[in-house]
Parts: sequence; structure tokens; C-alpha cells
Amino acid sequence: MKALVLSGKNKPLQEKKMPEPLLKAGMVHILVRATALNHRDLWIARGKYGGLQYPAVPGSDVAGVVEEVGAGVDADWVGKDIIVNPSHNWGPEEAYQGRDYQILGMPDPGGLAEIVSVREEYVHPMPAHLSHVQAAALPLAGLTAWRALVTRARTRPGERVLVTGIGGGVALFALQYAVALGAKVWVTSGSPAKLKAAQGLGAEGGANYKQAGWAKELKAHSGGFDVIIDGAGGPGFSDLVSVAAPGGRIAVYGGTVGNYDGVSPQKIFWKQLSILGSTMGSPTDFHNMLRFVNENRIVPVVDEVFPFAEALDAFGKMEQGKQFGKLVIELPPRSATE
Repeated sequence: MKALVLSGKNKPLQEKKMPEPLLKAGMVHILVRATALNHRDLWIARGKYGGLQYPAVPGSDVAGVVEEVGAGVDADWVGKDIIVNPSHNWGPEEAYQGRDYQILGMPDPGGLAEIVSVREEYVHPMPAHLSHVQAAALPLAGLTAWRALVTRARTRPGERVLVTGIGGGVALFALQYAVALGAKVWVTSGSPAKLKAAQGLGAEGGANYKQAGWAKELKAHSGGFDVIIDGAGGPGFSDLVSVAAPGGRIAVYGGTVGNYDGVSPQKIFWKQLSILGSTMGSPTDFHNMLRFVNENRIVPVVDEVFPFAEALDAFGKMEQGKQFGKLVIELPPRSATE
């Protein structure tokens, strides 16, 4: 089978021929039709991800068709359109992941290949209202946004929500989910075009964080935020503490900008704020997220689709950070006899 393979640290991703995975008991073989990129894949390709093992096939997001199943697996899966929950070995506690937790695509081979093999428990019917390309955009980012917004922050209808860094996959899902929940949503971005596009998805408004005084202006327009969803961190986190309403919840799912600086503990305790860490999600989170997507017919935002032969171009675009939505790599239909 064809796969994008990272053979060692500081070596480029290359398309190679690899043996197909062995079909084991309890496992499902999936013909990959589409896979979406996440920043995790970029960090793996750069050799900057913890626990790297080679050869590595990245790719956490998979939509495809079940080719065959191993012993003990329901044979009715064969031929079905599915998506894969990339959050594996969560553990017994809903509140946090266990020591054996891992994400599809490292160390286990991921979706940047013609075939991927996963345990049956991670296979779910693909939402009927989505194409393979749209469905591939959902799993990792959609799950991360769901846990941060709903499981951790417990967002309710009518609440004021701020989503930072709109344009990224998690942020866009947080916006779409919050709007569907009946919340009033504002966003931030360094791009006026992205702020305008977010309003097209239901945002009340937004602020350009590159402009001086953006936090005060946004707070004046909104009255302060009950819920803030942030994946950036860095010095700007102090502004989020400032715009949070009394009793507000700030859910943190990433730290792409870096460590916090200049955060006032006085503002946190005086306003009775809750700072909530959030990582991926449990099987229960994935089930609830998928049900919500189906009930509300949410369609993931896809920025661009690349054929498998041009997958490295997708990595290049992600590195530039100019996309609004997910970057998806599409594979042509492949018969089981190939």
C-alpha cells in the first residue's frame, strides 16, 4: 500500500510502498478515503513530538470504507462508510486520560496511508449528511472542541462565548457547536478576512488581536464572557482573564504561542474564574459529539482538498497558517483486490 512515511528524525516525509497491516482479532481494516491534517502531524513531521518512533505514518483523522474485519468483529461493518475516533486507550476515568493513552498516528500508523487498522471500538458510522472529505475533518478537532466547550466549560444556551484564533479546526468547531447550542459567540483573529468569515458561521462579532485595545473594545461590546475557549496561551492570556465575566470559565486546549506571562492572580480569584485544562476526549465525549453533529447537521469547514500525491503541499500550507478550516487529503477509491 502507499503511505506517507517519516523514516527518521530530520528526514522528510516521503511517499513509500509499505506492507499492508496484518488483520488481527478485534481489528478493522479501513480503506482510507480521506484524512485531514492537524498541527500534531506537522510537529511529528518536524521531529518535535514526544515519543517519536520510526518508521512513522502520521494522520489522526480518518474517513473511509471498512474493507475487512478480524475475528470477533461484527461482519456487518464490511462495506460501511465510517469515521475513526483517534483518541485511544483513554482509561477508566472520565475526568482525565490514563497512562496508556495515545492518539492515532503516533505510535500506531495513521491515516496518511491507503489502509489503516484500528480496534472495532474506535469505528463509528459516518454521518450520513457528510462526504468522506467533510467527515475526515471532524474527529480530532471536533472532539477537542466538544470536550473543551461542553464537557469542561459546560456551555449553556444564552451564554456569551469567546473563541480565540478563529480559522483553526478546533476553534471553528467550537464556534459551530456554541452557535448550535444557542450561545452568543465572539471570536478573535489576526486576519480581518477570517473575522468576517466567522460571522458568516454565526459569530456575533470579533476582534483583531493585533490591534491595540482590542480586549477593552470587545468587552465593551459583549459585556464580558461566560466561557472562553483558547488554544494559544502566551502573553495574550492575560487579556482573556480581563475580558472574562465574573464566574467565567476559561477552557484551555493548547498553547501554540507559549507560556503565560503577566497574568494577574488577583483578577482570577476576585472574579471567581475557573481555568480548565482540556485534552482530546473520552469515548463518551466522542459519542456525544457525534450525536450532536448528526442532530444539528453540522458540516465541518474545509479550506482545501489535496490529492494524496500532493499531500506535502498540504503540510506546507498548514505551516503558513493561512487556512480557514481543515486541510484534507483525499485518496481515490481502492478495491480490496489492489
